[in-house]
Amino acid sequence: MPSHSPLKSSRAVSIWLFIMIIMVVSIVLLGGATRLTNSGLSITEWKPITGALPPLSEAAWISEFNKYKQIPEFSAEHPDMDLAGFEFIYFMEWSHRQLGRLIGLAYFLPLVWFLWQRKLPSGKRVRFIAILLMIGLQGAIGWWMVASGLVHDRVDVSQYRLAVHLGVAFMILALLYWTWQDNRQNWPEKNYGSKLRKLTPVLFFLVFLQILTGALVAGTHAGLTYNTWPLMDGGLVPGGYLAQSPAWINMFENVASIQFNHRMLGYAVFLMAILVWRKAVSHKEIAVRKAVSWLLLAILAQIVLGIVTLLTVVPLHLALTHQAGAIAVFLLAAWTVRTARVRTY
Repeated sequence: MPSHSPLKSSRAVSIWLFIMIIMVVSIVLLGGATRLTNSGLSITEWKPITGALPPLSEAAWISEFNKYKQIPEFSAEHPDMDLAGFEFIYFMEWSHRQLGRLIGLAYFLPLVWFLWQRKLPSGKRVRFIAILLMIGLQGAIGWWMVASGLVHDRVDVSQYRLAVHLGVAFMILALLYWTWQDNRQNWPEKNYGSKLRKLTPVLFFLVFLQILTGALVAGTHAGLTYNTWPLMDGGLVPGGYLAQSPAWINMFENVASIQFNHRMLGYAVFLMAILVWRKAVSHKEIAVRKAVSWLLLAILAQIVLGIVTLLTVVPLHLALTHQAGAIAVFLLAAWTVRTARVRTY
């Protein structure tokens, strides 16, 4: 006989959580497009309430443009930009922030309603509230990241803060996905007997770590260098791998080290996925074999896409597709962990 938790699911809650997952995926992709079009520093102030409205007159647009002209990025990268060009990058960043506001409201208002209607299991309400707090924190982290690109003659945001911002976004996505699955599957029990229960979280962690190294690649423009494969600068390990001192700083600020680490970690993720797949082949549950197989294929496709993106010097459409691939791999990795750890039969 199936063994399930006595907690009850709600179809309305499942629909709400699924919509939230789609919205978070959308804002991650929009954030990537904002970064790749060099639009992230176009709005130089953080106005959580009044900033919801874009400039509504030509005078207001000129005022915002003049503010942008005062930051180092303008003179370094866009000295010939006209007002029409500024309006484009402004709307990219404004749309990103606006979607963030919408996500906050789309989560907060239904949450209050479901709590009032007692649609959420009493033992799980802390998780729902924690997601709300993380969404609010993410807004503050977003401005903390943007602010780093407005001072000290910088023309980009800090790669450290970019990695934190992206990492928190994926943590929110993981929590939403897991909670959505819990609710739609009637809050099932853990499956302590699965032999893959310890391996799949390791693979999931490696995928998450690879996403963070991808943020470092993006934040330092490391993908625009060493555009060859499989070698870098004629060797497996680039000559400048540990050129900076102290040695640890190379992992975060040396483009040669950052790109090399991203490549090597990608290979490690693929090898770990093969190991998990081999262990899953004989697994009695079809869901486990299916999840691992799809994950392995997605990782392989993502590696190929990453190589093509590198060799073609990071064109916008491939870079965005590569970021979408990272989201797909991440969600498939979460699905793989879940099939090995949660009893759904």
